[in-house]
Amino acid sequence: MGLAQYAIVAVGDQWGVLHDGDIKGEYATKESAFESAAAAASLAIRQGHEVHLSVPGGEQDKAGRQQL
Repeated sequence: MGLAQYAIVAVGDQWGVLHDGDIKGEYATKESAFESAAAAASLAIRQGHEVHLSVPGGEQDKAGRQQL
């Protein structure tokens, strides 16, 4: 089988899930974007795919830059 990659990314003042080169969904929180990606990843696992799921750490500003 193939590789399914999901990355949680900042999109303006919201969050999205990057998958297959497209950003899917608009989520108010990073956690809700993660939950959506995790559900998709679970299906991919059942289909036999290798799965990579990436979530940025730390506080993020609206432009997606990490705050120190």
